[in-house]
Amino acid sequence: MERRASAPDRRSAPSIFGRQADLLLPEVVYRDLVATLFSMSAPILGFGILYALVGTLVFLSWQDGKVLAMVCWACAVTVIRLMIIQGYHRAGGIAQDFRALRQWERRYAWLTYICAALIAALNVSVLSAHQPLIHLATVSLIFTFGAGIVSRNAGRPRLCLVSQTICVVPVSLAMLIHATFVGPSALHPQFFGLEAILLFVVAVMSIESVRHLYRSAVEHLTTKHDLGKLARYDPLTGLANRLLVRESFLTRATSCRADQQIALHYLDLDGFKAINDQFGHPVGDAMLVQVAQRLLATVRGDDVVGRLGGDEFVVLQPGVQHQDQAELLARRIIRQLSEIYEINSTEMRVSVSVGIALAPVHGLDLDRLMHCADGALYRSKAKGKAQVHFCEIIGAGGDRAVA
Repeated sequence: MERRASAPDRRSAPSIFGRQADLLLPEVVYRDLVATLFSMSAPILGFGILYALVGTLVFLSWQDGKVLAMVCWACAVTVIRLMIIQGYHRAGGIAQDFRALRQWERRYAWLTYICAALIAALNVSVLSAHQPLIHLATVSLIFTFGAGIVSRNAGRPRLCLVSQTICVVPVSLAMLIHATFVGPSALHPQFFGLEAILLFVVAVMSIESVRHLYRSAVEHLTTKHDLGKLARYDPLTGLANRLLVRESFLTRATSCRADQQIALHYLDLDGFKAINDQFGHPVGDAMLVQVAQRLLATVRGDDVVGRLGGDEFVVLQPGVQHQDQAELLARRIIRQLSEIYEINSTEMRVSVSVGIALAPVHGLDLDRLMHCADGALYRSKAKGKAQVHFCEIIGAGGDRAVA
């Protein structure tokens, strides 16, 4: 269920790095952003190998057990990160419930933080020796890690901020402290001071890039999902439109059989035109919204309610074992929609007529079923309205509605 229908307002939204930021996102957008964390395994594997190579060279040069321990930890974290990605997809990926997605994101984030801490620890360790090549190799890990964070994880800005902070701040501080000691060259303090500032500035620039990429991604994904919703839902009532009804039918038709039929209820309001003419279109629209709400409250969770246009609605009822079940739902709909409506403190009534077609009994072509149900609907209206009739195929010549 979406928590918000539109993109965050740039003027009123809190910091994108705070926990409140996600509460402003439509859930479908949040799901897409989290999915990007688990979309690529190769960069994680590649960085793990790079860290292992650099760390191994440092160990071979110094024979320092602490460096070897860091390499082992980095390899273990890389394996676990890859396992987390595989586990996320095995568990259902983006289709999981919101709480489960939160848990997967936390696991991913904590492993990323550990990776950032290992990079910082290795860089701080090599500062004790004046070996430029080793120092260059370890510092390159910071820039590689930062580039990967910005390119792959910009959709989770808090993750990027914390990772960059863990990776860069300790190393920059260690460099500033190291610059106070006497070095092999006259400009030793100046170079290390400059490098510390350079690391910090690059980290800040990366975070600013994350801010921009995040806002762009949210706007793009929100627009994409809003357009997708507009293409499939009726803007007045929020019900499915013809396109979504067709997609829903095609999805359910694959499992349709004699003991698991789909009932297609074609509905038309009785007396709606008179209300529209007497009270105006705004009142008519308000009534259509109430009709939609009553329909949704009447059907089951796996039924599909759609508006075809005007005062015509359709209900797809899957899992029907006998036509009596379809008739029972139709009569319940007639009863609910015939209750009094109160709009602008005025009471008014309409009723509804229903025509029903069954798949696969009357075929599996939706257009054919709609035509068949429409014929049954007009028979219901002709019989006094607030009635329900079924249709049946009488051969190649056409359809016939029967009570």
